[in-house]
Amino acid sequence: MSRPVPRDELNLPLAVTSLMRGVVYRDTAETTWRHVLGLTAQVSDYVATLGLVVVIDEAEGYAFLRSKSDDELADLGIPRLVARHQLPLHTSLLLALLRKKLAEHDTTDAGNRLVLTSEQLREMIGPFFPASTNEARTADQADAAVRRVTDLGFLRRMPGQDGEYEVRRVIKAYVDAQWLSDLDVHLAEYAEISREERR
Repeated sequence: MSRPVPRDELNLPLAVTSLMRGVVYRDTAETTWRHVLGLTAQVSDYVATLGLVVVIDEAEGYAFLRSKSDDELADLGIPRLVARHQLPLHTSLLLALLRKKLAEHDTTDAGNRLVLTSEQLREMIGPFFPASTNEARTADQADAAVRRVTDLGFLRRMPGQDGEYEVRRVIKAYVDAQWLSDLDVHLAEYAEISREERR
């Protein structure tokens, strides 16, 4: 367990700018994590002026900023700081599959981290690409989806382990339980789309 930072040494600019840059993880940014925890109320007040909310999950060890709802932003009279973008189909699908895999992993006593190889990731998403005689092209498309999910911060390349990725637990905050419970329906829809594209 990390020791708290003394109150007079806490650094609000470090906490806020780190959160503005992306997710802060306890295991990879322990010092920043301690500043975020020690200044939770101040960080919340500061980012609220920008229409943002700080989300901290101490049990899972991550913190990030989320935009307030469109209705709340309208009430405040401020625009959304970061525009929403729709993710490509296979990126969304891979996120959902990873979230499901993490939920299955958590029901076992396999340890805290879920690590998957490039090959396992390709196998997960491969069936949802149209059938092709060009296996290299399908592998490239799968790898592109993996890169996108890695760039978004939901997968992390394992240092010193070529072709291995850790599924970051923050994915639980983005792919919620309701969506996960409907996942089988969504997967059936994706599979049907894929079958139609193969005809």
